[in-house]
Amino acid sequence: NFWSYLSFCCFLRFDDLKEGDVVRHDGKRSDGYLEHIFKHAAKELFGVDVKEITYKALKNKDFQEVTLEKDGETVLRFAAAYGFRNIQNMVLKLKKGKFLYHFVEVLACPGGCLNGKGQAQTEDGKPDRALLAQMEEVYTAIPVRLPESNLHVQRMYQDWLEGMDSRKVQDTLHTTYSAVNHSSSSLDIKW
Repeated sequence: NFWSYLSFCCFLRFDDLKEGDVVRHDGKRSDGYLEHIFKHAAKELFGVDVKEITYKALKNKDFQEVTLEKDGETVLRFAAAYGFRNIQNMVLKLKKGKFLYHFVEVLACPGGCLNGKGQAQTEDGKPDRALLAQMEEVYTAIPVRLPESNLHVQRMYQDWLEGMDSRKVQDTLHTTYSAVNHSSSSLDIKW
């Protein structure tokens, strides 16, 4: 129920803004919701109020891990995988059953969205680091608005989904996964 609620909140976070209002999720960068979801999960699931998140780079700066330990046990393990090489490695580990993360934020651009190919570059085609730093500074100045505080989301749960723990929430916002038989089609993607 927690994960579906959080995903649904993130989906509806902008629906009640007035024209000209801009808000962002909790986090220092525009990359996604990893930081917000991690803090919210730590609080809701384990009663831990996380103020600051520490990313640990694993194989490279674009594959990072965030963990929460409680009573000497790792209870939350999140990852950020940016760039196709890291995404491919993640998929390989998933296939082998060696990917132990509760949540993974995946972005195609190495360095995250602000570092994407659609951004300004220097004349030699490389990312403009000064501009990137300036964009991150402007982004962090935008006020944070937590998606779960959205009154429309709260009303949606009460009126349409019949409460947070209803059968309708399970049927609407949850899914199941099952193994797929491997085919011998030449169209299959080989990671």
